[in-house]
Amino acid sequence: MRGSNQSSVSEFLLLGLSRQPQQQQLLFLLFLIMYLATVLGNLLIILAISTDSRLHTPMYFFLSNLSFVDVCFSSTTVPKVLANHILGSQTISFSGCLMQMYFLFELTDMDNFLLAVMAYDRYVAICHPLHYTTKMTHQLCVLMVVGSWVVASLNALLHTLLMARLSFCSDNTIPHFFCDVTPLLKLSCSDTHLNELMILTEGAVIMVTPFVCILVSYTRITSAVLRVSSPRGRWKAFSTCSSHLAVVGLFYGTIIAVYFNPLSAHSSEKDMAATVLYTVVTPMLNPFIYSLRNRDLKGALSKIVHKKMLSF
Repeated sequence: MRGSNQSSVSEFLLLGLSRQPQQQQLLFLLFLIMYLATVLGNLLIILAISTDSRLHTPMYFFLSNLSFVDVCFSSTTVPKVLANHILGSQTISFSGCLMQMYFLFELTDMDNFLLAVMAYDRYVAICHPLHYTTKMTHQLCVLMVVGSWVVASLNALLHTLLMARLSFCSDNTIPHFFCDVTPLLKLSCSDTHLNELMILTEGAVIMVTPFVCILVSYTRITSAVLRVSSPRGRWKAFSTCSSHLAVVGLFYGTIIAVYFNPLSAHSSEKDMAATVLYTVVTPMLNPFIYSLRNRDLKGALSKIVHKKMLSF
């Protein structure tokens, strides 16, 4: 089978997070609650931004796109986990596995790009406030988002095609709750050096470039804020960035822990713990992180809730 383009595996078995029935019931409930919170929270963010004219600014335009990506991101993995538990099945087809991997790559890249674009937006707002409206035009914002989708889709397609060329022989058991690239590479009976090389080079460039943009943006923001004489002014400037920084730290910390290590350094338990954080927990926390310290967004959300209560 080595070197063949044909795979003898037609489906994979997803072992999930636990094999103990009691733990499975608890995890099912936790995943269901977190998924519903993710969808509801992010859809409320999108609704609040779209209905409140005060929030029709570049920062909230990017935030609404991030919320949309987070809903899609969670929906790529969690519904399959819930469905498998209800149906008592652990299988996923070979094509379904590749499709899941494609969307995970694409949406991870989109999160990455949007966090970088949002950091640039904060840089322009704080360091060049007088030119903010002329620099951050609606056309530029749309172009950055569309460009991000194009690059993310092409990158995801590359890694999916590289995975599709591999052969999978007798072992089709994935010790994970979704089709992630690392356990799939371990299962392959083909030479995976090209896949690993592309992850550590091209994949690293895709992840590191936006991260560097974030670092540069916040270095300049910090430099500009420290020159502000008023302590209140410095605090106000930093507080506008705190939510974004919290999300950046959580997102990149888990991504680096999972993907940017040699295959030999990976363990199933650590990988699953980290992937639960960035695929399930982070998309759920983002609406809370961004809304708790944002007066305008909290005001828009309270208006929506108040209208719904009055309608009932």
